[in-house]
Amino acid sequence: MSPSRDRISLIRHDDADAWVAGIAEEMASILGHEIGKRGHARMLLSGGTTPAPVYEALALQALEWDKIEVGLVDERWLSPQDPDSNAYLVRHSLLDRAEGAQFVPLVRQGKSLTDCVHDANLHATHAAPPCLAVLGMGGDGHTASLFPGSIDLPKALASQQPYAALDATGCPGANTWPLRITLTPLGLEQCETRLLLLRGKQKLDMLEAALAGEDPTQYPIRVAIQQPGAHLRVHWCA
Repeated sequence: MSPSRDRISLIRHDDADAWVAGIAEEMASILGHEIGKRGHARMLLSGGTTPAPVYEALALQALEWDKIEVGLVDERWLSPQDPDSNAYLVRHSLLDRAEGAQFVPLVRQGKSLTDCVHDANLHATHAAPPCLAVLGMGGDGHTASLFPGSIDLPKALASQQPYAALDATGCPGANTWPLRITLTPLGLEQCETRLLLLRGKQKLDMLEAALAGEDPTQYPIRVAIQQPGAHLRVHWCA
């Protein structure tokens, strides 16, 4: 068994409904426990269509939302009001339904990309460590906005800050949004629980390929697998 394979816990769900319910219940349990221990909780969420139904289900959980801070794993260099931004998805799938939760976006209108990254790192340095981070994975093996082949990937992987700017020009997985703010390996390491949400056989096959090696520049999802701390918890269904 490879060292990487020892770093994950794979939870298979029978169908999409069970997948959504199981993840939402686990997230609620983690948040509730954190509030009970510290009086507040901080979590980081990813965008994309895959986690949206999970966030909608999470909003129905009986939580003290006024004690929860919601941040982002990564963001496209777009206005938080842009429908293609991760902030927009999180707001409409979770925050509009979870009254009282505080949202900390990564992009601030009127500020430069450099300034937004600086603000994100300043906040992350002084805030409580995230008790939970929800990750996705692309068909190219990227997670957060750590894209294989990006000119900025080596610098982001080596960063000693929680967040970094990344230019993914030429990376197919970035689509038409090459400029990003992304959590770094150091930022991921600070997250007490890391959940990876996957749907479909193609994503499971990509995970298997990532588990077969160690180089994060080939498949950056390996960063989430290899970082110190609790095992990466992978929730999958067909």
